[in-house]
Amino acid sequence: MRTRDKIISLKKAVALRAALKRAGKKAVFTNGCFDLIHAGHIASLEKARSLGDFLFLGLNSDASVRRLKGPSRPINKAADRAVVLAALQAVDAVIVFAQDTPLELIRALRPDVLAKGADYLNRPVAGAGFAGRVALIPLLKGRSTTVLAGKLAKAKPGSRGNKK
Repeated sequence: MRTRDKIISLKKAVALRAALKRAGKKAVFTNGCFDLIHAGHIASLEKARSLGDFLFLGLNSDASVRRLKGPSRPINKAADRAVVLAALQAVDAVIVFAQDTPLELIRALRPDVLAKGADYLNRPVAGAGFAGRVALIPLLKGRSTTVLAGKLAKAKPGSRGNKK
């Protein structure tokens, strides 16, 4: 399947979910901003995908990221983030959503597994009541888009970060 074909509407996602259910396949859902993809994202997406047969990824729209992360974000536009995520082997479908939480997506898809990062251990997981179960995935230590964005902001323009 071509990368861009994996970026789908909610309507198409619902139809796909129904087909997966009829085929006895287990659907997994995860979501996030995925502004600067890093090793922590890859590890969590691969783990989420291992929990079922198909991974739906809900991607926050640009306006949603701005509301959640502040006026300087996102660094990459939703269309670009969606293409990068759809190119990953672990991701089967990407759905961009405008709300601050993926509740509407989860309610519509009713996944067998809702996968979230372990940073949700003592926090409510939006949509948990509409999924078969919630799986909390361990995070890779020291990997964070916010930290990366901070490093980029401090870097001098034109600097290559290495001196001879």
